[in-house]
Amino acid sequence: MKASPAVGRSYAKALFELARERNQVDVIAHELDAVAEQFARAPELRAFFARPWGASSVKRTAATEIATRLRVSALTRDFLALVAAQGRTDHLETIVAAYRELHDKAEGRVRGRVRSAVPLSEAERAALSGRLSRALGGKHVILEAVADRELLGGFVAEVGSLLVDGSLDGQLARLHQRLAQG
Repeated sequence: MKASPAVGRSYAKALFELARERNQVDVIAHELDAVAEQFARAPELRAFFARPWGASSVKRTAATEIATRLRVSALTRDFLALVAAQGRTDHLETIVAAYRELHDKAEGRVRGRVRSAVPLSEAERAALSGRLSRALGGKHVILEAVADRELLGGFVAEVGSLLVDGSLDGQLARLHQRLAQG
């Protein structure tokens, strides 16, 4: 079954509210990342939980054992057991992403992606993050940097609906457009 963003958001919102009540938002975020990583690394684990004929009690027990081995909190352990028992482990990646969005929003953070012709240094990434932060009203910007050999030079940054094209490709395209308009 294809993971539904709406289902992922529902589970994530419920978990986030519980984590906030217990002052465990940061801890749960890290633990969810660890759980998602475990599932991503183990295709046989995903296959086990995807079997429709498996009893939910067996899946719940297996999820609890995985959580125990990962040494996660009781809240994460119980949440993972619930997700497994409900047959929603195929939504785990979507749940983790939705939780991360809720966590970021609560902390005043946004995530973005920057593509550059050459890899950015930490100083360049921090400077760009600062400028984008000011453009977004002071929100802390967490950038994922990717080197894109297709770009001739410069960078393209995307944060939500904000697109900043500081690439040589973009500058050439804008120049071409101005020349074509006369």
